[in-house]
Amino acid sequence: MIRIAVDPFPDQAIIDGLWLGAWGGPAPGYAQNVLPRSLVHVGAFVGERMIGFVNVAWDGGQHAFLLDTCVDPAMRRKGIATTLVQRAVHEARARGAEWLHVDFEPDLEAFYRTCGFGSTAAGLIRLK
Repeated sequence: MIRIAVDPFPDQAIIDGLWLGAWGGPAPGYAQNVLPRSLVHVGAFVGERMIGFVNVAWDGGQHAFLLDTCVDPAMRRKGIATTLVQRAVHEARARGAEWLHVDFEPDLEAFYRTCGFGSTAAGLIRLK
């Protein structure tokens, strides 16, 4: 049974367990430095194991930013990411955000379109 949790504040070891499979490495300092500043984050769990995650950062005003959507590779193609994004959208709206932005690789365009995101022009500067 998959449990969806809003603002579960997982410890760093739980985050690193998911990140290792989803991104290929740990997320140093994420629990301590990122989550306390987030508007909302949503996790998917089987028992105590986090199998999916999405974070919503924000500017403290109208704009929020969907980040770090991921699902354990063994659990993909089951609708978990869609459920996480839908819940994050709902929570961001309920917490006062007026706009939710997302950046994604071209191969994820269909996924984010299915989640309701439209197209927009944007700019980017690489800082490192």
